Amino acid sequence: MAHEEYVRENKIEDKSEDEKNLELIVSIIKTKNELDTAHKNFEYAEEGLIDYYSYQIKANQTKLDYLMKKAQKKGIALDMINEIYIRKNKA
Repeated sequence: MAHEEYVRENKIEDKSEDEKNLELIVSIIKTKNELDTAHKNFEYAEEGLIDYYSYQIKANQTKLDYLMKKAQKKGIALDMINEIYIRKNKA
């Protein structure tokens, strides 16, 4: 049996800095929404799901903290992210 060599068909292109920043902002908003949902679900959780939602809250809070620090290091205005988040939730 002959060993076939993998040949890449398309060149993988790097994303621009603006695309990376936009993805970071979208990740922050998504994580905030997931954290809010976990908090709401925790309020109404029954015995078996209390631990589950508390772990979800901790995981999402840790992820959000990481993403916010990353945004701050890149110079992305956190107020802008919060404004986008508020506008999205009002819609």
